[in-house]
Amino acid sequence: MTHFFAKVFSTMVALLVAAYLLPGITVTGIWTGFFAAIVLGFVNGFIRPIFTILTIPFTILTFGLFLLVINAIMISLTSVLVPGFIVNGFLSAILASIIISFVSSILHSMFEE
Repeated sequence: MTHFFAKVFSTMVALLVAAYLLPGITVTGIWTGFFAAIVLGFVNGFIRPIFTILTIPFTILTFGLFLLVINAIMISLTSVLVPGFIVNGFLSAILASIIISFVSSILHSMFEE
């Protein structure tokens, strides 16, 4: 159970860092970031695998870079589902996916030690 909370916390911090660094991402509060992290976790757990399987040819053709597009779509979907979490544009979603992946992987590795 603590692994779940550590994962949600690291994703929440990564969302807040992306909102701080990118003008196209808005998180209206800590609780909004928390709920966005939970929804993003569920979206990544249930919907992302379907997208990944359906787009295997594109992923192979782009040497895996199409996964950034899938991450951006998941972030955009999360912004539709969570009020107060706003993503303005697809480029902002792609940049946010890079920042969120980077920050959450660093924080997650710190929690595992």
